[in-house]
Amino acid sequence: MSHTDAAQLTADLIRCPSVTPDEGGALVLLEDLLSGAGFECVRVDRGDVSNLFARWGTKGHGKTFGFNGHTDVVPIGDAAAWSADPFGAEIRDGIMFGRGTTDMKSGVAAFAAAAIDFVTKTPPDGAIVLTITGDEEGDAVDGTTALLDYLEAEDEKMSVCLVGEPTCPSEMGEMMKIGRRGSLTAYFTFSGKQGHSAYPHRANNPLPAMARLMDRMSSHKLDEGTDHFDASTLAVVTMDTGNPATNVIPAECKATLNIRFNDIHSGASLTDWMQGLVNETAAATGVAIDMRVKVSGESFITPPGPLSDLVATAVRAETGRTPELSTSGGTSDARFVQHHCPVVEFGLVGKTMHQVDENVPVAQIHQLKDIYTRILADYFA
Repeated sequence: MSHTDAAQLTADLIRCPSVTPDEGGALVLLEDLLSGAGFECVRVDRGDVSNLFARWGTKGHGKTFGFNGHTDVVPIGDAAAWSADPFGAEIRDGIMFGRGTTDMKSGVAAFAAAAIDFVTKTPPDGAIVLTITGDEEGDAVDGTTALLDYLEAEDEKMSVCLVGEPTCPSEMGEMMKIGRRGSLTAYFTFSGKQGHSAYPHRANNPLPAMARLMDRMSSHKLDEGTDHFDASTLAVVTMDTGNPATNVIPAECKATLNIRFNDIHSGASLTDWMQGLVNETAAATGVAIDMRVKVSGESFITPPGPLSDLVATAVRAETGRTPELSTSGGTSDARFVQHHCPVVEFGLVGKTMHQVDENVPVAQIHQLKDIYTRILADYFA
């Protein structure tokens, strides 16, 4: 019987220094492994980003289960602060250390290993598709979006998709994601008139306008939450003047805020709300205010149903826990996949992701592969 060691594959991937946007050899390794197991593989590189599409089975024949994940990782930070080589995959007391052990090379290794062994042992009546990007931690412009563009152009279709991001806060199996909050960042530039601080009437100080606007926005309660989402949040993340002189009123200052929003709102509705406050503040102060908004993703939800039940049943069978259906946390590439097919997320405990000495218990990698294998078996049963 075929057996692909998910922990060994994780270690091999960790040793590929694939800091966004460098491919680092990770996708080459996976392409070789999957091709050898009978998967049709296509590199879907776009711009400076490397992506991999892999399918076992015939396109358009029956139902198709999809996995999505990424092999790129965030920078290691201060190398001297690590107790292990960030790209060494050292194992101590049953725990593997390295950048990407949690987010999310273990997830990719687990679903790749599960898919390979499953099709080798019991070829399903249908297809399995893997979409793996090298640009989830970056701008995500040419990553999963490029893969989805490829699927559309080639008439490929996933019936459902599971994203292997770490989803569990503390214990394996306690949480899965059925949606995500939306995210936007707004950048403000306030332009007044420079002058001497002893003669403020001859200047137009943009700082009070900035303080007034940021206070109005941050003091406003956006909502009370919805059935599947917590209340939306707004955080002012920076207010900058860069003025070293105490006797000069500056001509310009800048501020930035970030909103994580639920399904009551959209990027457009929040932009309209902010623009109204901008116009009011500008009119009241005489300060010109320019606002630029970047929407990283809209909120979405895959309503509880067959897909979440499928995943929850497998998680409960392998861990003894029934996962909470959550929409918490930041953004993920599920925000793109949701336009293609129903999508949920389930993966490891994420406590150490993006940290120094990021790590994962080796036993959890094997457990995750078992969960993914059970999901495939139940889906194609």
